[in-house]
Amino acid sequence: MLTEQQVLDALKDVQEPHLGKSLIELQSVKEVKIKNNLVSLKLAIAQPGTAEQMQLQQAIVSAVKGAGAESVGLRFEKLSDEVLAKHGGGDGEEENETILDRAKSGKTTFIAVTSGKGGVGKSTVSVNLATSLARKGKKVGIIDADIYGFSVPDMMGIEERPKVVGQRIYPVNRFGVQVISMGFFVEDNSPIIWRGPMLGKMLNNFFNEVEWGDLDYLVLDLPPGTGDVALDIHSMIPQCKEIIVTTPHATAAFVAARAGAMALKTDHEILGIVENMAYFESKLTGEKEYVFGTGGGERLAEELRSEILVKIPLGQPEIDEDNFAPSVYDEDHQIGQIYSDLADSVIDKIGK
Repeated sequence: MLTEQQVLDALKDVQEPHLGKSLIELQSVKEVKIKNNLVSLKLAIAQPGTAEQMQLQQAIVSAVKGAGAESVGLRFEKLSDEVLAKHGGGDGEEENETILDRAKSGKTTFIAVTSGKGGVGKSTVSVNLATSLARKGKKVGIIDADIYGFSVPDMMGIEERPKVVGQRIYPVNRFGVQVISMGFFVEDNSPIIWRGPMLGKMLNNFFNEVEWGDLDYLVLDLPPGTGDVALDIHSMIPQCKEIIVTTPHATAAFVAARAGAMALKTDHEILGIVENMAYFESKLTGEKEYVFGTGGGERLAEELRSEILVKIPLGQPEIDEDNFAPSVYDEDHQIGQIYSDLADSVIDKIGK
């Protein structure tokens, strides 16, 4: 039978993420209940509701289950001001630092995924790039900045909504990625009828009012083309990197060149080109069929003086009904491995 002392012993090496000290040293464990090896814990931490809490939850559950618990339930509250002051966790500059501040100081890299036209799989690339970066141990967020055509929550199988505490918004965590989308704030898939200034205000809220934490990368799924949202992104984040998505078709590549030209004119660095829907590979014969032609990615890379990072074939993830995410590829899937290579290329180019 698991005892309270065994639970506490299991937590000795688990550190509070913001203060960097053991939960036991901080006397964070406020309540322990055990019934038939089912453990319920109440803990006090420096900043509840943040991305770091999500990571802490996983560490606590792993440690307590390692001690013999069959199930672990957690509740969190904030540490007292006295404890925070004693251990150096008072209100400092870091707590008020926005994601834009982190970008300007080089702590967080913004990666905009864009295209010249819709229907080329830009959002699929955004979602799988973010997921692949997270699988490599990076702290990643994604903003579904396609305000009119938001799709990221559905693609990632997200049903919950962000938490709002006071004036702060806490993103949804899915596959280790912090997610914010206009889709979270629209009821019943209603259409968005907004003009440019209102769109810019919403984007500004996503940057300044969301508790992103200490991200390594923030992926921006931009709307296609060179409209208001793209212009706002370019003016707000001059340090942003960009990935241009196209298909092999000549017209898609021609139109994508406009998005690339905007990036170059605003001093955004183009990391490279992703040629999506590059071919269809038969499972029976292994033969490749170039459904949308060939050469579009090469022509675009040449025009933008860049390179093709990966070529992604037509395909569909294996559907897992228990962990439903219709557009996220498993890392051992053939296309999932290509996205893993894309993440490696991005990490190598950015040097982080």
